[in-house]
Amino acid sequence: MGNLANMNYLVAAPEMALLLLLSLIMVGDLFLKKEGRETILAISALGAVVVTLAAVIARWPSAPQLAFNNMFVLDQMAALLKVAILLAVAATLIYGRAYLVARHLYNGEFVALLLFATLGMMVMVSAQHFITLYLGLELLSLSSYAMVALNRDSATSTEAAMKYFILGALASGLLLYGISMVYGATGSLNVTAVLNIESFRQANSSLLSFGMVFVVAGLAFKLGTVPFHMWIPDVYQGAPTPMTLFIGSASKIAAAGFVLRILGGALQGHLGDWQGMLVIMAVLSIALGNIVAIAQTNLKRMLAYSTISHMGFLLLGILAGSRGGYAATLFYSVTYALTTLAAFGMILLLSRAGFEAENLEDFKGLNQRSPFYALLMLAAMFSMAGIPPFVGFFAKLSVLEAALHAGYTELVVFAVLMSVIGAFYYLRIVKLMYMDDATDSTPIVAGFDMRVLLSVNALAILVLGVVPGSLMTACLNAIQRSF
Repeated sequence: MGNLANMNYLVAAPEMALLLLLSLIMVGDLFLKKEGRETILAISALGAVVVTLAAVIARWPSAPQLAFNNMFVLDQMAALLKVAILLAVAATLIYGRAYLVARHLYNGEFVALLLFATLGMMVMVSAQHFITLYLGLELLSLSSYAMVALNRDSATSTEAAMKYFILGALASGLLLYGISMVYGATGSLNVTAVLNIESFRQANSSLLSFGMVFVVAGLAFKLGTVPFHMWIPDVYQGAPTPMTLFIGSASKIAAAGFVLRILGGALQGHLGDWQGMLVIMAVLSIALGNIVAIAQTNLKRMLAYSTISHMGFLLLGILAGSRGGYAATLFYSVTYALTTLAAFGMILLLSRAGFEAENLEDFKGLNQRSPFYALLMLAAMFSMAGIPPFVGFFAKLSVLEAALHAGYTELVVFAVLMSVIGAFYYLRIVKLMYMDDATDSTPIVAGFDMRVLLSVNALAILVLGVVPGSLMTACLNAIQRSF
C-alpha cells in the first residue's frame, strides 16, 4: 500500500470532477423522459466538459505536481494537452449533435462512452507510471470500440468495431509485453526512475532494447502509422461520422502525449535504438498515406489515409529527439486536430437523415450552394495540404526543421516531395467545390451553434497560420518544464 500522505488528490481534481459529473449524467439518464431527453443530455455533456476545462485552467501548474505516490503528474504539457482534448470533445458534441439526433443515436450510452474516453485520455497525458499510462489507454480504447459499434443496425459499423477491437487487443498485448520487459530490465515502471536507471547504465540493455521493440509497436498502432495502420481506413469509413471525428482529433492529441511520455521521457536514454524504428515508420507512413489517398472516392477513407501520412510527419518531430522536436510534435498534434475538426464538421454539416455526405461527389458545386461553407472547407483542405498562410504549413515546417537539425536531410527532402504529391487529393476537393456543377440542390441546414463553431474553427486555422508564435511558445514552454 502506498503512503496516503503522497496521494495529493487535488492534483487530479479535473479528472475527479469529470468522473463525478459523468456518474451523475448516467444516473440521471435513467429518469429522463423521452421528450426532450436528447436536449438535456446534450446540455449536460457539454456542461461536464466545460466544468472540467475550467478545473484544468484553474489548476494550471507552474511546476510539475505529483500525486498517487508519483504515478500521476500534472505538468504544463499535461495541462496543455488536456485543454486541447477537452476543446476537441466539446466540438465533437456540437458538430455531431444534429447527425446523431437524426439517426436516434444521441443517447445516454453515447454520452457516457464519450466522457469515459475523455477521462481515459486525460489520465494518459498525466501518467507518470507505465501502469497509469496503460489504464488510461485501455479506458480510451474500450470506450472507442463501443462508440464505433454504437449504430447496431449498421453491418459496416459492426464490422469496423470488430476489426478495431481485435487489432486493438493485439496492440495492447504487444504494449503490455513490452512494458513487462522494461520492468524486467530496470526494476521500475516509474517514468522518471526508468530514465534515471538508463542514464546511470544500471539497466539490462539488451532486455530493455528487446522490450522497446514491443513498446514502439504498441505506440505505432495507437498513432496509426505503417505497418500498424490497417484499422484506420475501415474504422474511419464504418464508424458513425461523429465517432470518426473523435478518433481523428481528440484521441490523436492523447496518442501524441502518450508517445512523448514514453519515448521522450522514460526511454530517452535509448534514443539511438528507437530513432531507427521511427525513421522507417515515418517514411512508410508518409509514402503510403499520400499515394493511396489519391485512389479514394470516399472522403472519410481519403481522410483516413491522410491521417496515416500526417502521423508520419508527426513522427519526424519525435525522432529528432530534442526539446524543439517534441514541441513541434505537440504543436503538430494540436493543429492537426483543429484542422480535422473543421473537415469532418463540414461532412457532418452536409449530412442529413438518410444521407451520408462522405463521397467526393457530394461536395460538387458546394460554392454554388453556399460560398461561405465552401470557403471553410477550402481552409481545412489547404491547411492539411500544408499551403500557407494556413496553420498546416507552419506545423509541417516545424517538424521538418526539427528533423533537419537532427541530421535527417534525406528524410526531410523525401517528406517534402511526398507532401507535394499529397496536395493533389486535397486540391481535388477544392476543384470539385469550385469548378464542378452541383448535383444536389438541397438547402444546407445548420444550427446556430454549429455555424458559429465552424466559423471560429476555420478562423483559428487561418490566424494560427499567420501568427503561430503564441501556441508554439506555449508548446515549447510545456516541453521545457515537463522534461
